[in-house]
Amino acid sequence: MNKTIIIFLKGLMMGAADVIPGVSGGTIAFITGIYQRLIVGIKNVDFKLLKTLKTQGFKHTWKQADASFLLTLFLGIATSIITLSKGITYLLKEHPILLWAYFFGLIIASSLIIAKQIKQWNKVNIIGLLSAVILSYFITIANPSEANDSNIYLFFSGFIAIIAMILPGISGSFILLLLGSYRTIMDILSSFIDAVRSFDTSLILSLGSQISVFVIGLILGLVVFSRVLTWLFERYQNLILSILTGFMIGSLNKVWPWKKVISFRTNHQGEEIPFIEKSILPSSYEGDNLLIWAVIASIIGFGTIFMLNIFDKKKNNGK
Repeated sequence: MNKTIIIFLKGLMMGAADVIPGVSGGTIAFITGIYQRLIVGIKNVDFKLLKTLKTQGFKHTWKQADASFLLTLFLGIATSIITLSKGITYLLKEHPILLWAYFFGLIIASSLIIAKQIKQWNKVNIIGLLSAVILSYFITIANPSEANDSNIYLFFSGFIAIIAMILPGISGSFILLLLGSYRTIMDILSSFIDAVRSFDTSLILSLGSQISVFVIGLILGLVVFSRVLTWLFERYQNLILSILTGFMIGSLNKVWPWKKVISFRTNHQGEEIPFIEKSILPSSYEGDNLLIWAVIASIIGFGTIFMLNIFDKKKNNGK
């Protein structure tokens, strides 16, 4: 029961991170020590399970698929997206500097911990790390595209976004922003909830079909990419860890607490919120830069990761 609760809580953290454009659920998975188990578990869910079910029964199939872990984790992710997203949206609106400072410290600590797992440094690993830093940085400064709500584009957005969501350092929700699909998806989900509340059958079917196309893209992207990542980890673990470390370092620009708003966008509630932002020095920030509190928040974020890391080490040593 304790293990189930812990996995569920990790799912809550991943879901909360995936809602924020700039923070990756994959980062949280890596931080909490479940990343490789997650991608291996997803990889093992295939048509071969049907044969296993027929020949060895339900119990063995359930265990082979690591279904208890995956089900609990994804239930936590879904619960978080539905419930905690409002709280995070509130913090982004009312206390953005402190929230981003917390994530800044969190990602710095995560980068160090992942880098420590690299057993051998060579030219290839260093080039992989630097390339990932550069690519991730340029992703954070790219200008978002205009919205597109065609089914083909929704499928493509889901396929690409889920890859980013499980890849540490790259935010799936930010990729949706870049693709111009973030607001579209938020609007569709919001309208779908309103349609369910009002029992508008025709609107439920129409919006439901769009959501289904997006979800199919998510699932297919998850299945394909989990196999690619598993294959890469088995053969090039040090290189992949170097690249993931680079992605996380490059993403620090996106979570830098002090920003200057270049342009705004209207969210699904009709509110104007920052759309394109530029990182600036605390001294150049208009208004109270909360520097001392931001440093404290970063230290708390940094400490959170090391506490989780110590906890995982003690748990593994106790096995």
